Amino acid sequence: MTTLEARDLAYRRDGQQILAGVSVAVHPGERLAVTGPSGSGKTSLLTLLAGLHSPSTGEVYIDGTRLTGVAGPRQGVALVLQGYGLVSLLTAAENIEVALRAAGWAPPRAAAAAREALSQVGLDAHADQLVEELSGGQQQRAAVARALALKPKLLIADEPTAELDPASRTLALARLFEVATGGGALVLATHDPEVAERCDRVLDLRPG
Repeated sequence: MTTLEARDLAYRRDGQQILAGVSVAVHPGERLAVTGPSGSGKTSLLTLLAGLHSPSTGEVYIDGTRLTGVAGPRQGVALVLQGYGLVSLLTAAENIEVALRAAGWAPPRAAAAAREALSQVGLDAHADQLVEELSGGQQQRAAVARALALKPKLLIADEPTAELDPASRTLALARLFEVATGGGALVLATHDPEVAERCDRVLDLRPG
């Protein structure tokens, strides 16, 4: 199981103070919501926690090991980014297969797991469609499916339901929360008070 800890993080970009003095820990089985108005640094914080950027000061630890440099997400960590991070000229299933094979999965197993993950978010009928042919909401669900397929111990999601209709939102949230139910840790940024209320704890950020 994975414990995530941030200690006194600060982050500056283009001469602007984005974050200062942020400390938080997320343990196995916990769901943490990161809230705050636009410009408060939610996305920046999630990229620091995932190891995509380095803080100006402060440290991030995963299972007691300090993240150093910018080396991308660690093994056992999955991300759902606001831009989705999908390859537009691959199908929904292929996007997931590529991620699984990069994580060491054999091709037949990766192919089966990709379709199962898409089915879990209601996209089984769209598995063979190119990403560029999918709607914004469908792309968002495909990104969620890709993260879930990796069976992460830590899942970090940035506004993972912002583009979804009510039925799809309910389905995607159920699958995301299952990460914590299964003993993993979930961190998600959200503007939705209902989503925040369903989490175990809330970290509310203010600009600067």
